[in-house]
Amino acid sequence: MGHIHDWDAAELLEKAVATRADLFFVRLDQAMIDGTIPFHQADKTLQAIYKLMKAAATTIADPRHSHRGRRPAAVSGFLEDDVRLGHTKHGSFVFTVVTRLGDPVDGPDAEAQHPPLAFPRRVMETLARGLETTKRLTRACDVSALEPPSSHGLSAGTVESLEEMSQPDHLRSVDLSFEWAAGEPKPDVGLATIVLDRDVILGLPSVRERLVRQEEPLRRETLIGLVKSLTREDAATSDEEAALVIVAAEVNGKPLRVHVPLAGDDHGWAIMAYQRQLPATVTGDLSYERRAWRLTGDITVDSTFLQHVSGTSTPDTGA
Repeated sequence: MGHIHDWDAAELLEKAVATRADLFFVRLDQAMIDGTIPFHQADKTLQAIYKLMKAAATTIADPRHSHRGRRPAAVSGFLEDDVRLGHTKHGSFVFTVVTRLGDPVDGPDAEAQHPPLAFPRRVMETLARGLETTKRLTRACDVSALEPPSSHGLSAGTVESLEEMSQPDHLRSVDLSFEWAAGEPKPDVGLATIVLDRDVILGLPSVRERLVRQEEPLRRETLIGLVKSLTREDAATSDEEAALVIVAAEVNGKPLRVHVPLAGDDHGWAIMAYQRQLPATVTGDLSYERRAWRLTGDITVDSTFLQHVSGTSTPDTGA
């Protein structure tokens, strides 16, 4: 077969695998003197690809899932048993993801004649649809018009993964393509290469922000965590000192760095917590805006623990 079609060994293997597997190719288009990329970039890209597959599988298993915390069993099974990393292709640096569809259904009954789509194929179709839709959204399409986002394969996790793999400044584009299993009907998505050039890459953060706002609506949250930084601000309407504080806290199992504006004694307690590396407790309206998590609204600081540690009812900042 290789001689007949003029395929080398790698191409012949790819064709053989593709009869009962969908292939997903991630090509990094960048200058490479010797055809290599840094280990750090390879590691980041593999992690991002894994997150892409996980996000697509979660969307199929449970369209209403928050993409945080525990995933449905079907997602774990898919990632463990059905998806593999294949050989790279010649001519550029390409990651090959192989999704195995399993054995075809045999028999004369109706299910054998019209079998339901296998879960791995549904994941790959969802991934392709999400990638195509994400590229369109970078051209200022309104996310709210695509309700629910999951029906278009969209999730903030998908877009975040694309951001992570496209971070290197020397990267010209990320080219994403699919080769659908010959043993199954070809879907109506993923038929052309999806090219994420620098213009598209620059538009990804705004798309993710809009999706996060839909997935994570404004809600009241109490954060308990370490103060990682304080940036002093000029208080426009008061003589009190004010600062923008970044608190590292876990929210629903997800680690976040949240920007919190504080003034007066609340600012003083934050300074003390920062200096002594003690956890601070702050409550406010949590949302994702301007590419960062923020607390807004009626913000309150619970200084009970810090008062107990310092033995004083006012902030001890050492000033």
